[in-house]
Amino acid sequence: MIRTLILFSLLCILFSCNSDPKKDLSIDTKNDTIAPLTLELSQAKKIIDLPLHCLEIEYPNKLGQVLASEADLKSPKKLRPIFYGCFDWHSSAHGYWSIISLLKQFPEIDSDGNIKAKLNELITVDKVTTELAFFEEPANKNFERTYGWAWFLKLQEELYTWQEPQAQMWYQTFKPLEEIFVARYIQYLEKLQYPIRTGTHDNSAFSLALAHEYATTLNKEELKNAIENFAKNHYVSDENCPIAYEPSGHDFLSPCLQQAWLMSKVLPQPTFNAWLHKFMPQIFSQNYKLEVAKVSDRTDGHLVHLDGLNFSRATCLFQIAKNNPELNHLKAIAKQHFNTAFPNISNDDYMGSHWLGTFALQALKAQ
Repeated sequence: MIRTLILFSLLCILFSCNSDPKKDLSIDTKNDTIAPLTLELSQAKKIIDLPLHCLEIEYPNKLGQVLASEADLKSPKKLRPIFYGCFDWHSSAHGYWSIISLLKQFPEIDSDGNIKAKLNELITVDKVTTELAFFEEPANKNFERTYGWAWFLKLQEELYTWQEPQAQMWYQTFKPLEEIFVARYIQYLEKLQYPIRTGTHDNSAFSLALAHEYATTLNKEELKNAIENFAKNHYVSDENCPIAYEPSGHDFLSPCLQQAWLMSKVLPQPTFNAWLHKFMPQIFSQNYKLEVAKVSDRTDGHLVHLDGLNFSRATCLFQIAKNNPELNHLKAIAKQHFNTAFPNISNDDYMGSHWLGTFALQALKAQ
C-alpha cells in the first residue's frame, strides 16, 4: 500500500500534463482557445529513459521472422544488432525515433554526451550491413511490412531534419535501409488490392500517414505519389465509418480515425472537409462524445494496447481538427484521451514501457 501511494504521488508530480484533467477540459470548444499540451523537461527525462533502457534489453523478445533453415536460429542481437531490443524490431525502431525527437527538443537532456555516445556505439556501418542482410533474405523480404518500415522512415525524417553532425552521420549510415524500405513500399502499394483496416500493426492508413510525412519532408515524390494515389483510389468513396463498433479488445489504433487522419494529409482542406462529412458526419456535432478506452490489466501485452489507442486517437483528433474551426471541439476530446493515458507511462511493466512513450510523443507533435 505504501509503495502504491508513493508511486501515485510521483506520477502526479512527473506527469503534470494530467495534473488536473477537469481543468484541461473546462474550455469553450466553440472557439480556438484550447491551450496545447506541453512537455516539461522532467517528463521528457522520464520518457527518454524508457527507450534508452530497452534498446539493449535483448529478452523478452518477439522475433517474428520466418525460419528458412536451422541456420536462422540465432539470438536477436546477432540477427539484428541495432534493432534487437525493446521486445521487437518495430518498437526498437520507434524507440530510436523517440530518443532523437527528445534530444532535438531538449538538448540539455544529454548534457554529458552519454546518450549520443551510446547511439554512436549502436549505429554503425557494420551493424547496418547485418540488418540489411536480414531483410534481403528471401524468407524475410516482407518482415515488418509496413508498420516497422514506416517507423524507420520516421526515424530517418527526424535525423534528416536535425542539423547536428552526429545526426547527419547516423542518417547517412542508415541510408541503405531507408532505400530498401522506400523501394519495397512503392512495390507493395502497386500490388495491394485492398487496404487493411485492423486496429493493430497491419493497419494500412496508419503506416501510410507516417510514410507520407517522411516523403513530404524529404521530397520523396515517387513514394508520396504512390501513397496519395492508393489513398484516393481506396478510401475516397468510403462513407459512414462504423466507429461505434470500436475499439476491439486489443486495438491501439482506430481504423476510422486513422483513415480520416491519412485523408487529411492527401486531400486539400475543402475536399477533405466534404469527404469527412460523408465518412464520419457525427464528429461535426458540438456534442460529439468518444469514450476513452479502459485497460483492465497493464501487464498483459495485448490488453495494454488500449492505452496506446487513447494516444493514437488523440493524434488523429488533433490532426483532423487542425486548420478546421468547425472541428475545434475535437481538441478537447483529444486532450481527454491523452490525459487519461499519460499517467500510465511508467517502467512498472515492460509490456507498456517499451512503446507507450512513443505514442505520447506522437500525440504531442500532432497538435
